[in-house]
Amino acid sequence: MPSSRIHGSTSKLKLVLFLLLSSALLLSGCRDTATPGTDAAPAVAAPVTGASQPVSFWVATDTHYLAKSLEDGGQAFQTYVRGGDGKMLPYSDELAEALVYEAGQKQPDFLILSGDLTNNGEAASHKELTAKLHRIEAAGTSVYVVPGNHDINNPWARSFSGDKQVVAPHINPDDFLRLYGDFGYKEAVSRDTDSLSYVVKAAPGLRLLMIDSAQYAHNEEYNFPQTDGRLLPSTLTWIDENVKLAAQEHDSIITVMHHNVLSHTSMAVSGFKLNNSQQTLKAFRQDGLNLVLSGHIHMQDIRRDPEVNSADPAMPVYDIATSAMAVNPHQYGRMTFDPRSRSVTYNTAAVDVEGWAKAGGKSDPNLLNFKRYAEETFAVNSYEKAMSRLQDSPFTEAEKQSMAETMSSLNVKYFAGTAAASLEEIKAMPGFKLWERMDGGFMSGYIRSMTEHSGQSNISLEMVLTTQ
Repeated sequence: MPSSRIHGSTSKLKLVLFLLLSSALLLSGCRDTATPGTDAAPAVAAPVTGASQPVSFWVATDTHYLAKSLEDGGQAFQTYVRGGDGKMLPYSDELAEALVYEAGQKQPDFLILSGDLTNNGEAASHKELTAKLHRIEAAGTSVYVVPGNHDINNPWARSFSGDKQVVAPHINPDDFLRLYGDFGYKEAVSRDTDSLSYVVKAAPGLRLLMIDSAQYAHNEEYNFPQTDGRLLPSTLTWIDENVKLAAQEHDSIITVMHHNVLSHTSMAVSGFKLNNSQQTLKAFRQDGLNLVLSGHIHMQDIRRDPEVNSADPAMPVYDIATSAMAVNPHQYGRMTFDPRSRSVTYNTAAVDVEGWAKAGGKSDPNLLNFKRYAEETFAVNSYEKAMSRLQDSPFTEAEKQSMAETMSSLNVKYFAGTAAASLEEIKAMPGFKLWERMDGGFMSGYIRSMTEHSGQSNISLEMVLTTQ
């Protein structure tokens, strides 16, 4: 997902960046359960012979890790954070440490990280993050990663010193393979020759199709990281070949990529969904790939195509966009796979920063009360962004404040994927009624998009994987 541009930006890019800051779309609340046998075409495969115990695993995305050595907390860094898209960069290292701690406590079988591992691809950030991932593996949890649009050949890599931003070294694809080789690539049963995509057998009866959807070959030429994603025709062919190989062993597949294959917002913004999403979705259906784990849009949202209650007979494909680890409420997805039924469960959970802080004897009150601190920080940021957008509007100052309060309250829930449960309360707020009076404009459209409800939960899912 894109971040604030270092040296100016076009108005179009600013619009996208604001959505990313204020975007984590839609709602949640109801539970969506796909009943085995009714949501699986092609047919569900027979249980895995000799495998009986479900495996537990986690998926996290958009960690946007920034090495402590790259910032001194000074004016330049504070300005960058305030002008950004809501990432908790001042506590980036602490969030990562809390994830390491919690993985050690709960011992999931494996952890998936679906891109934007670092803030802007800084070599130092990659180096420090991989050291933490080695600690997770040493404690018994395997780690599998793919890059995002921030991670490779990123000319925006910066360190912060006093009142200055300083160009920092970044990494290239070869560096990425060298640094992250132990986190999926060396264990791969197949590697794509045209991207950093691979397949790994993560558990009995389960393969992960780890897809590199980012475009970074021309970043240095463009002097900015390309935000949009795509899958090459050769990669789609490689995927089809690997689905056939998996079928020979009766393995199911979960697909992982940074970009979205389905739309997670009704707003007309580009760069989130794959450029060739329709072609990719068609290929996934032909291959029986019905679950995608993605990120990039920084919000918690689960989409299904075709939608629930649709008369479309096409095989349902789910795209779970897990919210950014770097952004409130700093959550990830806890998942299970049962080899006997091929069923998958997904539920969100916030990383336990407070538990880590207490166990480590930390004295920082922000860490010891992190849930409240993070939510208040995000709410204030959302309020200030709304007030800035309303600056030239005809509303009175009191009305603007009421509207900003509404936007802030809604945005907190929207990013967490829980807005649906509070819709009636929010729509009753005076500020919401003022937003409804606005004729057009980005903000009014954004408010409307946040109050739409797809009819299914954005924070939990039960479904059955298919195989050829």
